[in-house]
Amino acid sequence: MDLQSYLLLSATLFIIGVVGVIARRNAIIVFMSIELMLNSVNLSLVAFSAFLGDVTGQMLVFFAMTVAAAEAAVGLAIIIALFRNKQTINLEDINILKW
Repeated sequence: MDLQSYLLLSATLFIIGVVGVIARRNAIIVFMSIELMLNSVNLSLVAFSAFLGDVTGQMLVFFAMTVAAAEAAVGLAIIIALFRNKQTINLEDINILKW
């Protein structure tokens, strides 16, 4: 496969993630859409790294995946805490920053 195929797949995944963030109000779906966008960027980095014959992009993906794992743990903990307090994960019903 050539570079354009990987970039087209990455752009498609990113667009699906953006639509998921904009269209959905469920916190879990929004969280999964953000992870999908992050993975599409990782796919682009690996594709460019393989195309250029350099391992720098692959190292960046390794660090990005490490940060994403920590972000997933913290994000899910926040979602669970919100569910325990509000009994919902609908983002329109959660207004804890308002007085």
